[in-house]
Amino acid sequence: QVQLVESGGGLVQAGGSLRLSCAVSGRTFSSYVMGWFRQAPGKEREFVGSISNGGGSTYYADSVKGRFTISRDNAKNTVYLQMNSLKPEDTAVYYCAADRRLGGVTINKDAYDYWGQGTQVTVSS
Repeated sequence: QVQLVESGGGLVQAGGSLRLSCAVSGRTFSSYVMGWFRQAPGKEREFVGSISNGGGSTYYADSVKGRFTISRDNAKNTVYLQMNSLKPEDTAVYYCAADRRLGGVTINKDAYDYWGQGTQVTVSS
């Protein structure tokens, strides 16, 4: 059973930064495409960004491009989401997800097989 555990959420002022981590159990992490999604109250879960299994390719939602950066450390079975210049509209529960298909980055949440429990990010104005 693959488990994903997010950490690093919290309360931050607008303009501040946070780094989220997602630790993944199992021995096949390096084969997974990893994604980050978020869900604000009353809204659909939306794509934030994705990183290829080797880390050489990333893709971001327009709303976070230039502010957020995804990286991964396959030796530590961990994927990160560095969030800079945070805005109140970034407030949401952030989820990491793993796609076990041998494909490229994807924005489609239905393509992801495993999900973490989420971590709350709140940005105050």
